[in-house]
Amino acid sequence: MAKLNSKYLKPFKNIFLLIFIVFTIWMLFFDANSWFIHHELNTEIDELEAEKEYYKKEIEKDQKAIKELSNEEGVERLAREKYYMKKDNEDIFIIEYEDSIPKEDKND
Repeated sequence: MAKLNSKYLKPFKNIFLLIFIVFTIWMLFFDANSWFIHHELNTEIDELEAEKEYYKKEIEKDQKAIKELSNEEGVERLAREKYYMKKDNEDIFIIEYEDSIPKEDKND
């Protein structure tokens, strides 16, 4: 039985192996630059880069809207479509489809 235990414990008698194991455990779990912290930081970087792309697209969309509104025709079109404004000699007809009308609850 003593030989059996000695056979399994023999690699752990090597000081270099013990130092390597302790160093590996320290670097993975306890160090300020551990693997877990790096993983969390990389995840946060990925999220921030995705957010950066989203805001770049929003900026491009807003710049396009500003460009469209820079002339009088664009402002007039926005006023007509969104705010239902009209000229003095015009009438506005709003056409709504069944699927665009909000449904009322019958329980009330």
